[in-house]
Amino acid sequence: MKNSFFGILTLLLFFGCNLAKEEVVAEKEEVIAEKDEVVYDMYQPSEMANLMNQMFAENLQLKKDILAGKIPTEFPLDFLKIHTAELSEFKSRNETFQSFSKLFIESEKEIFNTESQVPLKERYNNTINLCISCHQTECTGPITRIQKLLIK
Repeated sequence: MKNSFFGILTLLLFFGCNLAKEEVVAEKEEVIAEKDEVVYDMYQPSEMANLMNQMFAENLQLKKDILAGKIPTEFPLDFLKIHTAELSEFKSRNETFQSFSKLFIESEKEIFNTESQVPLKERYNNTINLCISCHQTECTGPITRIQKLLIK
């Protein structure tokens, strides 16, 4: 009788443990499924932000070239997208932005003017200072970064 009792007890424990394991596995699968459904609100830079980063990179290379004694020869045509690039949702193209962007393009083109009587470093710094001036009116965050472009 004792053996039967222990046999039944063993079977109950065995099947009870298997059921508990199945429940744990099912719960883990539910948690994993819930994690798959999580959607993160990741920052997506605007077309203008990407263009500004590209301008920064190209002007940084331009600074290095000027310091190395290389004369720049080709204006980056992508810079012209400043007039049409999509802005962040909370920004708008106002008259100030329009005028600064026109001045920036003229100033940037002047860097590549091989017939200019103004020294190259001065033309370059004028352009970078124009960027800083524009950013003082609108998006002030990158000013410190832009200042690193100046040739001292």
